[in-house]
Amino acid sequence: MPAPAAEPALPAAFLCVPYPLLSAPLPTAASPAPAASSSNHASLLSRAPQLRGGCGLPRARLSVAMSVPGPASSTAAGRMHRMWTEFARFVRLHGNQIAPLGFASLGLGGGGGGGDAGGGGGGGGGGDVDAMDQEEAAARAEAPKKVLILMSDTGGGHRASAEAIKAAFSEEFGDDYQVFVTDLWTDHTPWPFNQLPRSYSFLVKHGPLWKMTYYGTAPRVVHQPHFAATSTFIAREVAKGLMKYQPDVIISVHPLMQHVPLRILRSKGLLDKIPFTTVITDLSTCHPTWFHKLVTRCYCPSNEVAKRAQKAGLQPSQIKVYGLPVRPSFVKPIRPKDELRRELGMDEDLPAVLLMGGGEGMGPIEATARALGDFLYDESLGEPIGQILVICGRNKKLANRLQSINWKVPVQVKGFVTKMEECMGACDCIITKAGPGTIAEAMIRGLPIILNDYIAGQEAGNVPYVVENGCGKFSKSPKQIAKIVADWFGPRSDELQIMSQNCLKLARPDAVFKIVHDLHELVRQKCFVPQYACAT
Repeated sequence: MPAPAAEPALPAAFLCVPYPLLSAPLPTAASPAPAASSSNHASLLSRAPQLRGGCGLPRARLSVAMSVPGPASSTAAGRMHRMWTEFARFVRLHGNQIAPLGFASLGLGGGGGGGDAGGGGGGGGGGDVDAMDQEEAAARAEAPKKVLILMSDTGGGHRASAEAIKAAFSEEFGDDYQVFVTDLWTDHTPWPFNQLPRSYSFLVKHGPLWKMTYYGTAPRVVHQPHFAATSTFIAREVAKGLMKYQPDVIISVHPLMQHVPLRILRSKGLLDKIPFTTVITDLSTCHPTWFHKLVTRCYCPSNEVAKRAQKAGLQPSQIKVYGLPVRPSFVKPIRPKDELRRELGMDEDLPAVLLMGGGEGMGPIEATARALGDFLYDESLGEPIGQILVICGRNKKLANRLQSINWKVPVQVKGFVTKMEECMGACDCIITKAGPGTIAEAMIRGLPIILNDYIAGQEAGNVPYVVENGCGKFSKSPKQIAKIVADWFGPRSDELQIMSQNCLKLARPDAVFKIVHDLHELVRQKCFVPQYACAT
């Protein structure tokens, strides 16, 4: 008996049919099928596990020929054959509507189209399809590239670095890039994982708990199994979050944003197509979770961090030491000091100290401000030797208390400010906790730094980084801090000038621009990889 003609091949979109349908036995006829047809069935079924997750394969690059045995002698077998034929036609008709998850900007997202009833269509190639692929590739090349920045609001430094990178892309490349900033844990994971920022705030307020968490999770044998276990619960949600943006390059500015996304990219075969980079936002000491061997680039703010990256197993080609990214506005020339002071309502002639407590106005700001008010007033002369600019952030109660004090020296109290470069430009030194972003910005402005606190773990190394490089001092005592400032504004003004010069030498004002230009080069190189717009 001659073998019947094979049914038309099913479209590639059929591969997104739920896995049980693929793993179930295909309807068979009473009469034996030809050997070639049997081998086709066996080949497809043997590949079922990998096809279950293979919905991301590109259009017109996958052709699955599925032959169905010919009509049987029994009525039941004939009905089964007709049902299967109708199902094949249905899938061909609606194949384009079954859209698997994928990164559309890479041509990895669509199911294939189908041919007519008599042709070999499905996902199989052809002149028209190739031409369409070339048009799509050309359109993708001309479209704005998409940058996805992963961060989390655990402290203000991560978002500040993300916004600095976004602003630099806009200044350097305009509409050539679309930059998205997302809190991956809060926006794209279920409870309790989406409570990470709140958990961090609680732990930091209870120092011993944070110290135990930070150092307890540092060993690789601890955090790697933890990430692997976490990934089993959140991988699908995170994958959807990543695919939502269809990125051409991914940037992590948080130590907990490497491991799970990289596992997802590796499982989808996208590591060679989407550059994944890390921008470390800690100046000296940093948690080992910052470093992952699969990243394309690891941008380090200092040589100390670069050494840690090499020790963690990263290759020199992966590491770039450009500095900490800060707002591009810090790179622009600052206006004269007296002009800035006039705008801020400050005295134009008196030396000024900037007192900061972060975005939330935390720390011993009030006690330090009161001590400064005493030490910066010369009782013998009956006049002030300096003035104070206090940034209270969102702490309105603190601002109200400070404004109600009858000061003996000029004091300006501000809430949350967006033009920090102008506040720093109006002052001669700064008092702050050891946040890396504030330290980097102060160095660019040449402001000697007095550190009054630090978070155990990631900020601990920032204190010796500032002190040992001759850029400032450390003290938790408000009175001692006030005395240091009074000396700088009086008999030890030469020390203030030396430290200012040291800050300028250590500063890296163009770090954010070097980072975005290197990222642009990575994206440009990927655009020239032939396989980039085609199948995996």
